[in-house]
Amino acid sequence: MFKLVYVIRKRADISEKDFHEYWLKKHGPLVRSFAKSMRAKKYVQSHTVSEDAGKAIRATRPKMKETYDGITEVWWDSLEDFSTAADPKDGPQAARALLEDESKFIDFERSSIFFTEEHEIFDYTK
Repeated sequence: MFKLVYVIRKRADISEKDFHEYWLKKHGPLVRSFAKSMRAKKYVQSHTVSEDAGKAIRATRPKMKETYDGITEVWWDSLEDFSTAADPKDGPQAARALLEDESKFIDFERSSIFFTEEHEIFDYTK
């Protein structure tokens, strides 16, 4: 599977509580509304929790200071599915709507987005 990973930092003018609530309850459903036209197979939000534990483990890594507020992951069956995902009538509208909504809660300058291919090493949950 082909996966987009979006490592997110919240805008400074938004509280942590409001950021997580908006991302989960407003932005999540918006992404879901475009899923079929984007040919996306799966969408997961991972919200940062237990900041004290995060600080403790970061302290064991040289020069690691900042954290992220969360991660979004979106899966497609293939690069081709992603590349042809933009339905001609819905694609531009979806891209515009998602970008506009993201600007309400994401600090773009301190966030990052990239594509990955997963290589599962183990999964003891199965």
